[in-house]
Amino acid sequence: MPLTAEQRATLEDVTLFIYREARLQDDHEYDAWESLWTDDGVYWVPANGDGGDPEQVMSIIYDNRSRIALRIRQFHTGKRFSQTPRSRLRRLVSNIEVLREEGDEILVTANAMVYESQTRGDFTWASRNEYLLRRDADGLRMARKTVVLVNNSTAMYSMAFLI
Repeated sequence: MPLTAEQRATLEDVTLFIYREARLQDDHEYDAWESLWTDDGVYWVPANGDGGDPEQVMSIIYDNRSRIALRIRQFHTGKRFSQTPRSRLRRLVSNIEVLREEGDEILVTANAMVYESQTRGDFTWASRNEYLLRRDADGLRMARKTVVLVNNSTAMYSMAFLI
């Protein structure tokens, strides 16, 4: 079914937002990345499957807005030794789809591949990401981001770059 002009405009806004978020993460521009979050934002990377209730299941990352800010402050101390030297990163994002738009909130999914080059070796991370984006006076911001890693049920190396 063809998209309406309004749906195409929303998809374009969402796509540009997700591409910007990926670039900021790849370039370690974490202060700018942090500014993409709403005050009530939640960042979740579930372990052992597709998710469920993050209050009931194990998580790799389950951060509220203040924890996101704390991780970034810790990164700036220079004492995040898992990122010394910093990983070289590149994300490929695809299959961006708007699932639902209600009021100022937009539910979006996308696939991502993250290539990490670090002194301990090179790694590829694949995921299905879900975003709850919210429109405000400054544009789109993330109210929730869930990253479901394809291999989240196996032993993993440090993923400090994900913040």
